[in-house]
Amino acid sequence: MTTLTIALDVMGGDFGPPVTVHAAVRAVTQYPELHIILCGIQSQIEHELNKVSLPLESQLTILHCSQVVEMDERPTATLRSKTDSSMRRALELVEQGKADACVSAGNTGALMTNAYYVLKTLPGIERPALVTSLPTQTDKKVYLLDLGANVECNSEVLFHYAVMGSVMAEQVEGIEKPRVALLNVGEEQIKGNDRVKHAAQLLKDAPGINFIGYLEGNDIFSNRADVVVTDGFVGNIALKACEGLGKLVISEVKRITGRNLLTKAMALLALPFLKKIYSRVNPDQYNGASLIGLRGIVVKSHGNASVDAFLYAIKEAKQEISRQVPTKIKDKIEIALG
Repeated sequence: MTTLTIALDVMGGDFGPPVTVHAAVRAVTQYPELHIILCGIQSQIEHELNKVSLPLESQLTILHCSQVVEMDERPTATLRSKTDSSMRRALELVEQGKADACVSAGNTGALMTNAYYVLKTLPGIERPALVTSLPTQTDKKVYLLDLGANVECNSEVLFHYAVMGSVMAEQVEGIEKPRVALLNVGEEQIKGNDRVKHAAQLLKDAPGINFIGYLEGNDIFSNRADVVVTDGFVGNIALKACEGLGKLVISEVKRITGRNLLTKAMALLALPFLKKIYSRVNPDQYNGASLIGLRGIVVKSHGNASVDAFLYAIKEAKQEISRQVPTKIKDKIEIALG
């Protein structure tokens, strides 16, 4: 059995070791082929490990780091002042070939800046992108990118995003010839700005990309496309708006069903159906945005992730290692660029 090694930024996120260490313990318990390097303050890591009974201690290694990247730190400043941070050391393990992937719930800007500096981008890729999968009206998922790694980008970068997103959908979800769309203000060819129109032309001319045209925001979850591409400014707003709507729906269901005895009784009868719906839209299972386009695998977890949610981020990294996603992106980019 081939060992897969993941470097974990234990100190990252809103909660740090109480979440990240326990998610790591659950991960190695579920996957005997997994080895996790816990990067962080050793005393805090050992404190959390002492709370659990772990027969597979050989699957966990502690790498003591003296610094922590705080959630509100300026990304560029961390390059100079936090060279021994848990985030930086985890990324360096990937660059040195001692780990196959890095997972962090830390400062998004700092993670991107440090990952770009340490790992560099793949040949032909100008900028990395944040991508995640979301549910659709069917059993399939849709990949949305960029989610905020680059708030401004030109048509060539949008083209690169489309190629990388296509590889993710193909390799991780097993979709043959993924349908790729550009997010736009309308589906008609005359709609959109010059940047989007030029990106569309590049995709039409690219070999091996199943470009289906433009898609509007209300069709992101319709299963009309497997990959939806936009810049980081629009993508981040779209994602956060969807998350906010999901929280509103869950909040309203709880409020209405708890109003009186009758609504509580009706909710009890509908509980099996409500559980099925929640299992489809539960944000925990979609935690783990991949920073793709780099010479290594980096997965970004939500900062406020629970143990369950952070575990999903580790699983995402494990899957990308198994599928050799960076190598597949490199090969696809070479073909697309001719």
